[in-house]
Amino acid sequence: MRTKIGLIIVVLSGAFVAVVHWSSLSTAQENSSEKKKEEPVQPRRPEPLISPQIGSDGTIVFRLSAPNAKVVSLAGEIPGSPVALVKDEKGIWSAAIGPLTPELYSYSFIVDGLRVCDPANAAVKPMRSPTSSVLEIAGSPPLLHDFQNVPHGTVHVHNYQSQATESRRRMHVYTPPGYEKSSEARFPTLYLFHGSGDNDACWTEFGRANWILDNLIAQGKARPMILVMTDGHARPANTAGATASEGSNRNQVFEKDLLGDVMPFVESSYRVQADRLNRAIIGLSMGGGQSLGVGLNHLELFAWVGGMSTALRDPQAALPQFFADPSRSNAELRLLWVACGRDDGLVVRAREFSDLLKEKGIRHEYVESAGGHAWGVWRKYLAQFAPLLFVEK
Repeated sequence: MRTKIGLIIVVLSGAFVAVVHWSSLSTAQENSSEKKKEEPVQPRRPEPLISPQIGSDGTIVFRLSAPNAKVVSLAGEIPGSPVALVKDEKGIWSAAIGPLTPELYSYSFIVDGLRVCDPANAAVKPMRSPTSSVLEIAGSPPLLHDFQNVPHGTVHVHNYQSQATESRRRMHVYTPPGYEKSSEARFPTLYLFHGSGDNDACWTEFGRANWILDNLIAQGKARPMILVMTDGHARPANTAGATASEGSNRNQVFEKDLLGDVMPFVESSYRVQADRLNRAIIGLSMGGGQSLGVGLNHLELFAWVGGMSTALRDPQAALPQFFADPSRSNAELRLLWVACGRDDGLVVRAREFSDLLKEKGIRHEYVESAGGHAWGVWRKYLAQFAPLLFVEK
């Protein structure tokens, strides 16, 4: 009897275990199902916006997600700007323009009065406070500022401690193709300045100065040269350690930094021909005022001087020695080159500066072209100016 009971117990125990096991599994599955039902459903991530989007017909569509915005417009170097954007039912603002002439354009969105970059576009224009994105319409055949299959130079970035500003500053230096392969050759130098609001990276990253020089050199239209691009903004007066006199005249601080810090660094670090006949200086807008002011006041250092889209406010007061002895100025200058677009707000002052030079009998080249105060004009001016440098007249 005990045996039968034992068997029954064993059998029943086995059945019981099986039942318990199956029941536990069933309960676990039900709990798992309930947990799945209780977990919140994650919303699908919206598809990333494409902006700008260039169509096969050349039309360009700009887009911005701003559901709560009231007014959005497109501004910058885009022809016809400002352009109003229209909002759809999903809160996406958009506008279609074009086709556009092949070029690099900077643009911004103005959202309820606030200027911002295009968050869908990774190409941002270098600036002190970046607010502009970049649209590139490639040329076919390639434009002079486009990357081409030619030998290329190198862009170097240097941080340095400025004695003039008592702060760390930065410069970009371009060396021409083949510079690293030769240990003997020395090169002339062009000091190239940006405009207000930009920084020392702008002439290479947005102005494409390095590719312009690469292509000109490959075509045999310009001598191989070194480009030096500094930060044109001297520190403001409220910067710690600044003196009142330095803060009141930032151009003087800029000049002190250029002559006392930048030039000695460049001429001790690079194989340059360190004499006035092998130094040139030019800039655009604010940088053009700096290049004319520094260059024409220091003809013992620079024989080639230029200014783009700029004019000194009171030239005779700013350049007393230069205008005091025109014969000497003519003898020392190899080139004085001034250019401005006909639609530029500074063209009247540029013409007046050219007229003053004529009146004083000072030789110069004045170029007036189509266009306004824009990088599409300044790239062309660099392409015109560089071939004129460091050649026999």
